[in-house]
Amino acid sequence: MPGIDKLPIEETLEDSPQNELSAATHLTSKLLKEYEKQRFPLGGDDEVMSSTLQQFSKVIDELSSCHAVLSTQLADAMMFPITQFKERDLKEILTLKEVFQIASNDHDAAINRYSRLSKKRENDKVKYEVTEDVYTSRKKQHQTMMHYFCALNTLQYKKKIALLEPLLGYMQAQISFFKMGSENLSEQLEEFLANIATSVQNVRREMDSDVETMQQTIEDLEVASDPLYMPDPDPTKFPVNRNLTRKAGYLNARNKTGLVSSTWDRQFYFTQGGNLMSQARGDVAGGLAMDIDNCSVMAVDCEDRRYCFQITSFDGKKSSILQAESKKDHEEWICTINNISKQIYLSENPEETAARVNQSALEAVTPSPSFQQRHESLRPAGQSRPPTARTSSSGSLGSESTNLAALSLDSLVAPDTPIQFDIISPVCEDQPGQAKASGQGGRRTNPFGESGGSTKSETEDSILHQLFIVRFLGSMEVKSDDHPDVVYETMRQILAARAIHNIFRMTESHLLVTCDCLKLIDPQTQVTRLTFPLPCVVLYATHQENKRLFGFVLRTSGGRSESNLSSVCYIFESNNEGEKICDSVGLAKQIALHAELDRRASEKQKEIERVKEKQQKELSKQKQIEKDLEEQSRLIAASSRPNQASSEGQFVVLSSSQSEESDLGEEGKKRESEA
Repeated sequence: MPGIDKLPIEETLEDSPQNELSAATHLTSKLLKEYEKQRFPLGGDDEVMSSTLQQFSKVIDELSSCHAVLSTQLADAMMFPITQFKERDLKEILTLKEVFQIASNDHDAAINRYSRLSKKRENDKVKYEVTEDVYTSRKKQHQTMMHYFCALNTLQYKKKIALLEPLLGYMQAQISFFKMGSENLSEQLEEFLANIATSVQNVRREMDSDVETMQQTIEDLEVASDPLYMPDPDPTKFPVNRNLTRKAGYLNARNKTGLVSSTWDRQFYFTQGGNLMSQARGDVAGGLAMDIDNCSVMAVDCEDRRYCFQITSFDGKKSSILQAESKKDHEEWICTINNISKQIYLSENPEETAARVNQSALEAVTPSPSFQQRHESLRPAGQSRPPTARTSSSGSLGSESTNLAALSLDSLVAPDTPIQFDIISPVCEDQPGQAKASGQGGRRTNPFGESGGSTKSETEDSILHQLFIVRFLGSMEVKSDDHPDVVYETMRQILAARAIHNIFRMTESHLLVTCDCLKLIDPQTQVTRLTFPLPCVVLYATHQENKRLFGFVLRTSGGRSESNLSSVCYIFESNNEGEKICDSVGLAKQIALHAELDRRASEKQKEIERVKEKQQKELSKQKQIEKDLEEQSRLIAASSRPNQASSEGQFVVLSSSQSEESDLGEEGKKRESEA
């Protein structure tokens, strides 16, 4: 069967050490010929070494039949250097490897203890001990790694020496043994051996020089790398690079193990195109952690751990919370993922493109005077701003170029307008049917309109309840509220300001859309954070390109302007639901409009009925008055006649007052007669 080496049965009786030495010599020649086929991790193609070994193999083949008597000399000149190389040099490498593994494990343990430092309950003594532990372990790991690399580099030279020096001793033993066969050794071969001896000495001197250089490099790196041993280096000495499109490093990933419990695993993360890859220690290759094209990234506070950030996929179905080792890594990871999310890595020079984008963001916060002057110069003289229709849904957001050209930047956003990045209570609290902020700030709200009490609010009586997950980006006062370009310009300035000031944290809330108002509800406690009365929402729109962004303008009382009313634009980010939210707001306003029209019609009908009822009462009262007057007239006419009966037996019916007067008159007459 081919490929299997067999023992020669014919040579079983020839038990001679010389045959074994000859076979070993022949095997050595064969291995030397196959040296050029070997591939070492740090070694390249060395043609000189290969040709030298090929020449050695030819000479060894010629002398392989005369080596039986050289076993003693070979043991001293050949086997001893090889054994020493194996037992001393290789054992040193293995020992350094174990020391490096121990130092790496100690560094990981120190990093884990530092990562578990409490941010809420700071203990200077514990923090100092943990920081000192990280410093010591990281320095020890660095020193061990440098010595380990130095030993590996030295091993490359020792490998050549361990191969060439035994061969040289072997050849010298052959020459001394075969004094009588010196005619077989030509001058060319002696010159070759002399060159090899010189080459070995040169390699040794080069190794010594390289070792000395590496030792000096180690000392210089120890001094230069001293600040890097700290877990959180000084940002002034090591500034944050915001133009990266590729990054790699260790991060702590949060893995949920239950409803409220979670664990943190330290893994090596690296970006590859539009993907975030992760690789655990000991794995051969990394795996896909998340697709970060069109994703969203923001800094978050998570379980009393610092330097955490959250990555959410473009469809919002997958999210991951990671923790960086330092503030610098934290900001660089967020900036890198943000640049990859914008697909900057697809350009020819990604870092220059990212730098231009960031520079554009810097210039976009406040329009330059030159741009405004050019904008004003392009406007025709005497042209007045055309009336624009108020946007009612996201489907009517297309603005014509003529209308856009007619709007100046100053007419959209007031100069030097501050940007609010945190959620604040609205100032529109005096609208009819809306409760004061003090009475609604701490009340829990059921987003589905179910009430557990006996009373129901106006929101619970609303026929429209739609809930969306949104993240608040910022708000600022605007000068106009009759064109969607106001929302676009506000989005641009808020996003640019966030990029400039390195603000990545966003507050996530539930946006409840009803026919009465818009509510921001805390997703954890279901407490209403903010209420926007629907009549105050006068404009809303989504971003023209990024449909996850949407905003609306709230007309409130007071503000920076001199008039009683001011307009504030609020900008949010959703999970690809910007158009749906605008459609929902438009539907709510339509329902509210129809409800208001029905209410006004009902009130008008009730007013008409009240007028009719009032007229009916007035008419009844008038008839009663006329009847009373007629009765009084009849009584007056009857009282003016003589109070006696007629001859026909008829008599006059007197009123009670008249009968009383007649009785009094009769009694007076009786008293006069008695007197």
